Amino acid sequence: MTLEVGIIGTGMIGQDHIRRLTKVLSGVEVVGVTDIDQARAAAAAPEGAEVFATPAALISSEKVQAVVICSWGPAHEEQLLAAIAAGKPVFCEKPLVTSEAAALRVMEAEVAFGRRLVQVGFMRRFDADYRRLKAVIDGGKLGAPLMFHSVHRNASVPEGLYTSEMPLNDTLVHDADISRWLLSDEVTGVEVRVPRRSSRGGELRDPVFVLLHMASGALVDVEISVNIAYGYDIRGEVSCEAGVAALPNRPATVISDSNGIRQAIPADWRERFIEAYDQEFREWIEAASEGTATGPSTWDGYAATLVADAALCAVASRGLEPISMIAKPGLYGPLTAMAAE
Repeated sequence: MTLEVGIIGTGMIGQDHIRRLTKVLSGVEVVGVTDIDQARAAAAAPEGAEVFATPAALISSEKVQAVVICSWGPAHEEQLLAAIAAGKPVFCEKPLVTSEAAALRVMEAEVAFGRRLVQVGFMRRFDADYRRLKAVIDGGKLGAPLMFHSVHRNASVPEGLYTSEMPLNDTLVHDADISRWLLSDEVTGVEVRVPRRSSRGGELRDPVFVLLHMASGALVDVEISVNIAYGYDIRGEVSCEAGVAALPNRPATVISDSNGIRQAIPADWRERFIEAYDQEFREWIEAASEGTATGPSTWDGYAATLVADAALCAVASRGLEPISMIAKPGLYGPLTAMAAE
């Protein structure tokens, strides 16, 4: 059976997913696209796909069995609620939504529907290196995880399109989610420290240092640098009671010549996580074909939103900002450690 999918948003990530769904993966067909820029949507549409005037028209179409949301964050809530009301599985790129209230509304709608329909685009969970790291932690041979060091470095970001808030409300969500997933834990509080600004970033608040306090007592430190110049560099190291486990450098090929010993650095997120994106969609297609969703859930999107909100508050307060979560609905699996009061 072929899953017939509609794509909302045909910018950079939307176009990359269209390529993935039409040229890389099987069992899926892109039957419709839409974008606020209709000319861009028409240019990105695969042969035979309909260009819809609005997201609502795409979601309600009988042609479309499942939806992929790649629009800008503030539009996600309305589109998610429409997809849930239509009973259609939906893959939503991060951020799930842009406020706690919006996340709760989406969660309430999905719980009322009675079946998981939403998967959030936290692709790191599908990366083979991260999965091996989690297997080591869950295997227990190194004892309990005590600290996790997460590094998120971009060579550069688009001038004028990336604001001082985005390292914390856009970039940080990946590190927050992968920390929760690796450690099987929830974030209870957030601290942020801002060192001297990089001259490459102009007025952008960059870099930033974030400290996540986990319910178990473990600590996660996150370095976010979005104008590091040399490439896209993602690192992670977990310190446990009886040893340390770390991600390997990617790509792994090491060159030795008259210039020394060196490794190439991925240019951007598409190069570093291309295999993770492919696997993410393989698993989504399989679940969506059965009318459901697996992988990162609305709950995970809600948790990441709370971390981002607390981080923005922590910049101003320069203190520990606590996180308080609602009781976890049974739809999203076993209860996890809850945040402190």
